[in-house]
Amino acid sequence: MISKIAEALKMQFNPVAVIWSDVKPENALQFKEGRWGCVMWLFVNVAKGKTAVFDRKTYGCWGGGVGLGFGNKYLDFPGGIECFYYFLSSGNKNWEKGKIVAENLKPYVTKEFLEEFLEGERYLKTPEQVKKFVEELPMIEVPTKYVVFKPLKDVDIHEERPVVIVFPVNPHQLSALVVLANYGRNSFLDSVIIPWGAGCQAIGIYAYKQRESVPQKAVVGLTDLSARKNVRKHLGDNLFTFAVPYEMFLEMEENVEGSFFERNVWKSLSKFL
Repeated sequence: MISKIAEALKMQFNPVAVIWSDVKPENALQFKEGRWGCVMWLFVNVAKGKTAVFDRKTYGCWGGGVGLGFGNKYLDFPGGIECFYYFLSSGNKNWEKGKIVAENLKPYVTKEFLEEFLEGERYLKTPEQVKKFVEELPMIEVPTKYVVFKPLKDVDIHEERPVVIVFPVNPHQLSALVVLANYGRNSFLDSVIIPWGAGCQAIGIYAYKQRESVPQKAVVGLTDLSARKNVRKHLGDNLFTFAVPYEMFLEMEENVEGSFFERNVWKSLSKFL
């Protein structure tokens, strides 16, 4: 599938199609069952031309399972979901159960994870705020066995229908996508949103949720500091994700011709891509 948007943006990396499927692609990258990993690691590989697949036993980490649409995998966090509330905020060293769980984890986890478990990532101020964040996440159980990441150029639209299209873009390209998202609309205040959450959630459940919006909205991601740390060596320091429901992607594709992409301001900026 050839994208007019990708061509106009002069993208260095492939737009990524997120597909719900009951068929496992051949030769797709996949985490080993029970092994920890970051969904965004595989996203990087897909942006560079590979295909990746996830299921309910190979989603990498608890937040990744949530982000891909495999339900509330935070319930499986070491020590239970309460320990996750402390992990994302002030740390598990501050309550008795958390300290006991940390002691039991020592033989099985890395020193880095154990330190994060005890000290907390501190992305939210209190465990109570994390609890509220989890309650407000648009978690779903996808209706298929697999979630597939595939380069958009490799999608056969006669056989596959993406759920979401994700553009890995630099600031100039991100700016152009924000303009294009509003280009053909009559309301301009919230065609693009930046919710707080994990990098995989911005391209997964947050974008899935926008399929239900009228009008649909795009989701800017890779504002997750942990995800940025995990991908910067492979995608560089200046990348964000821009995820759109497939129907909104088609709307934006139709608006490329005749738009600002043909005018002098974009032509000037595109020299620096």
